[in-house]
Amino acid sequence: MQSQQALESKEKIPSSSPIFVEAEKLLEQMKEFSQAISRRAYEFFETRGRQIGHELEDWFHAESELLRRVPVEIQQSDKHLTVRAEVPGFSASDVQVSVEPRRLIISGKIEPAVEPAAGEIIYTERRPNSFCRTLDLPTEVDPAQSAATLSNGILELTLPKVTASKAVQIEVKSA
Repeated sequence: MQSQQALESKEKIPSSSPIFVEAEKLLEQMKEFSQAISRRAYEFFETRGRQIGHELEDWFHAESELLRRVPVEIQQSDKHLTVRAEVPGFSASDVQVSVEPRRLIISGKIEPAVEPAAGEIIYTERRPNSFCRTLDLPTEVDPAQSAATLSNGILELTLPKVTASKAVQIEVKSA
């Protein structure tokens, strides 16, 4: 009975480790981000009276409005890569990470808090706060041994390098 209660209390404590997920889930999320940006860019196009010639401006404006910029730093040592990303305001449960041998995908999303309004909202700039970064890694890493922690708005990933096998000389025998 006590072990079940301890397990339940552990589940309620927020973890400082982000959630690791398969790349397919994050790629689907990136597709959703792209569609949201497209819809918002179209809204800018319509607001401007459907004037042609400002497509990139509309796209970049929508992108900057909907996606947060996430500065990233990658450090390399003999045994591992360390990736640090600034994600202030996000908790570990809001962040998802996918590690592949040569690629890293980090994403996160926070929905704005909904407060009951006394009247009708006619304008708001509150939007979901989200980000998605894909990084090509400079060396091959072992995804299974990767670890991530989130502390004080800094996501830190430790990605162990795959040890390169050394060339071996093989004796050729006649048959």
